[in-house]
Amino acid sequence: MTNTESWDRAASHYVAERHPHSVRISYGRDLPDDAELRLVPNLRDKRVLELGCGGGSNAVVMAKAGAKVIAIDASLSMLEIAESHASANKTKVEFHHGDLAELAWLRAESVEFALSVGVLAEVEDLDRALRQIHRVLRAGSSFVFTHAHPTGLCCRNDYAIDGGLSLGALEVRRSYFDESAMIVTEFEETFRYYPRTVATLFAALGRAGFAVDTLLEPEPVRTSTIGPEVPASIIIRAKKLGN
Repeated sequence: MTNTESWDRAASHYVAERHPHSVRISYGRDLPDDAELRLVPNLRDKRVLELGCGGGSNAVVMAKAGAKVIAIDASLSMLEIAESHASANKTKVEFHHGDLAELAWLRAESVEFALSVGVLAEVEDLDRALRQIHRVLRAGSSFVFTHAHPTGLCCRNDYAIDGGLSLGALEVRRSYFDESAMIVTEFEETFRYYPRTVATLFAALGRAGFAVDTLLEPEPVRTSTIGPEVPASIIIRAKKLGN
């Protein structure tokens, strides 16, 4: 079973609960949006790429900001929802079905901004994906992405499924340094994640030719949680250094 097959089945549930259509760029459930974080540049007349567009919320927000948006996702079910959302908002987005590490159809240095929310943790060959993103970005352009936080993946407490209250003491249930694939269950589907330490993310970005200028570990903004918190996501803005 692949993640794509799982997302095809979970698409409508995910969009309804975890990725509601927004008027601002979202970095994920329980995270501040870009109105607060201000990581995204002025997008007017810029050609931008979203990798893993899901239900299309961010793609539509960027198109409304004046960007020429290209959005890619591996799930056909997600793309159908995204296309419907763009049509309902009378926005033009160029949607593509495919693997975010397969960008040969895009010319080198043809993109002026790239965004990826929550998808890179599902990519096994991170180096390859980053090389592709680096190739299509213009020098000096930014790539903003969120990745499942390694601390959040290795620490668990008992919790109700799909947004229930977190209960019990927080426990380390997996080594922070264990970067082997792990299985996560959400929406009654299973997904394969690839945990990475912060150092691993930094090293991979450096090998691909990126320089990190911002790293954020936002505190979850939910109010229904009982007990201690650890960051669920890490948000990074990196700039392409050169060709």
